[in-house]
Amino acid sequence: MSSAQRPSGPAMGRRGLLLSGGALALSAAAAGFSPSRAWAAPAFRSDPFALGVASGDPWPTGVVLWTRLAPEPLAPDGAGGMPARKVEVTWEVAADDRFRTIVRRGRTYAVPELAHSVHVEVNGLKPGREYFYRFRVHGADSPVGRTRTAPPPWAPLKALNFGFVSCQAWFEGFYTAYRHLAAEDIDIVFHLGDYIYENPIDASGGVRGVALPAEVRAEPYDLTQYRLRHALHHYDADIIAAHQAHPWAVVWDDHEIDDNWAGDYGKDPGTDPAAFRQRKAAAFQAYYEHLPLRLPNRPKGPQGRLYRSLDYGRMARFHILDTRQYRDDQACGDKTGDCADRLLPGRTVLGDAQERWLFDGLERSSATWNIIPQQIPVTQVDTVPGDGRAFVMDFWDGYKPARDRLFTELAERRIRNPVVLTGDMHRHMAADLKLDFDDPGSRTVGVEFVGTSISTKMDGTDLDPSGQNLLDANEHIRFTSYQRGYVRCTLTKDACRADFRVLPYVTRPGAPVSTRTSFVTENGNPGLQPA
Repeated sequence: MSSAQRPSGPAMGRRGLLLSGGALALSAAAAGFSPSRAWAAPAFRSDPFALGVASGDPWPTGVVLWTRLAPEPLAPDGAGGMPARKVEVTWEVAADDRFRTIVRRGRTYAVPELAHSVHVEVNGLKPGREYFYRFRVHGADSPVGRTRTAPPPWAPLKALNFGFVSCQAWFEGFYTAYRHLAAEDIDIVFHLGDYIYENPIDASGGVRGVALPAEVRAEPYDLTQYRLRHALHHYDADIIAAHQAHPWAVVWDDHEIDDNWAGDYGKDPGTDPAAFRQRKAAAFQAYYEHLPLRLPNRPKGPQGRLYRSLDYGRMARFHILDTRQYRDDQACGDKTGDCADRLLPGRTVLGDAQERWLFDGLERSSATWNIIPQQIPVTQVDTVPGDGRAFVMDFWDGYKPARDRLFTELAERRIRNPVVLTGDMHRHMAADLKLDFDDPGSRTVGVEFVGTSISTKMDGTDLDPSGQNLLDANEHIRFTSYQRGYVRCTLTKDACRADFRVLPYVTRPGAPVSTRTSFVTENGNPGLQPA
């Protein structure tokens, strides 16, 4: 890889973080592994922390820390240049970035069964505090990561800042947006899916112009291939910088496995469900190995629970959804249109258990803001203006009864200030959520902010023809832009503000970032207003 794409070591001035590689590993005991032979005196040919460090899922008293030992991240066997032995890793958490005041430290093992990844769940920290962490393996130090615990449950926060991102095809653009995100003053990042893309990659590495071995370029089906695809998407200085700077909460969408998969069904008609479950199990494990997830989120074969909630004082409860794993298959052969099957009673995008969990969590929430990070547009998205209608069956439009149940819950239970965060569309969008989208005067029950892609679909443009069609056909959609970027949000007791951040290009590095537009929704007054 060129120097523009590989992790480098400059300091990040605002917080003094080193923006080079870093990594953590899951405790062998917690993972259920106890390999008999340890690598007693490892000697690495290159940086064992080439994939960086990360933190995730903050609680008031703790956070999960991650790294993966991979001195050769793209080694064809998927092992990252590591032998089939466990390796002892030490970790430290401090109140300052120079580690003068160490508050927690420990030892664990990186094991080959989990690609020498480490997930350390640190407890006993103070709520609402900034902390710094690092790892060490046989004299090699990781870069320093920064994280922040959630505030105590009773805390009346003045403001809460967060960002959300999605869709980062490595071969379609540079991750410049992540360098800008790393510099934002935010408390947490939500990644709403498509952390990797499974598409075959050409020999030149797409727009990156990097020659890749055939093993890395092939569409992944087994664990080795998914490990390589994750390593490729993670082996980038800009995304490593964003992971180092902020804690993340992650959830998958479709491209972590296969485009538009649903339940046990892949993209291609006639896919054997048993074979797809094997593929899904490999993809789920590689996803867990490469991201800061807690032990309860570790998959078991082709199943893994990622829906969960995070509380931030009295300000917000985040209800994180998985709209892939439990859904019915797409209606109408997954073709854009308007067919009767999408209206069949009982159709689900969340599955019964997750839907009950969501409704119960919404009803019990005492937070000022109920934020719902998830993957696909909830709002009605008619793609053709004028007579006739056409909907994307992979969106909630293909599961209208499920959307009706959600909106009825929001309305009848008078859920406080619901705000949906969405990825997948590769475009920015802001929309009012209507109890009945076919009635312009219908009650507004919440708002939805859709974030564009980090790099997928390359440079894009501000208002493309498809975007204009969406505005013309959907009165409740107030804004859209087809540029790349991310969304930065600020919550106060009075309002939720979304800043739609955009980059003019991603097919070459170095793009600046700007705010294309901003919207707010007021406490107790659902609906979008220009900021």
